[in-house]
Amino acid sequence: MVLARVAFLLLLLAALPHPAVAAASLQPAQSRELLPDIAFLDMDDKPARLSDFRGRVVVLNVWATWCAPCREEMPSLDRLQQIFADQPVTVLALSVDRGEAGRIREFLAEIGVHRLAVYRDPKMRAIQELRVPGLPATILVDRAGREALRQLGVAVWDAPEVVALIRDLLAEAVP
Repeated sequence: MVLARVAFLLLLLAALPHPAVAAASLQPAQSRELLPDIAFLDMDDKPARLSDFRGRVVVLNVWATWCAPCREEMPSLDRLQQIFADQPVTVLALSVDRGEAGRIREFLAEIGVHRLAVYRDPKMRAIQELRVPGLPATILVDRAGREALRQLGVAVWDAPEVVALIRDLLAEAVP
């Protein structure tokens, strides 16, 4: 049993993309399923839900301030939001830090990230509800609230392939 778990973990680690090639490895979901309507808090502790963003393409990034790979990919997420600033696209940075919102604000200021829609999930419920096995994890959500893509690990989010994929989602009719 232990050997099987170790083998599974090694396979999982081997499947994680290297940052330099991550954008090229992004693959759309075979069938789009509606995501759970997860609940979280804004930075002023007001409740919000994923369904609040229906009608928009959402790049849902689950991260934490203590996660080094999360820190690495945050600037590209910030640039992605800038690319789509005037379109119905939200890069939703969902922190699973347990501390106060102030620490999250400090972290983002420290790395120069200021365009993202930042929310908090201090009880880490989204990790379970979305079946996220590690951080960072990013789910591209279409305008109907369905999963279009899932990426575990670092990616270059402002790469041309990602921008094209988001533009394709924007061009789709909303069911």
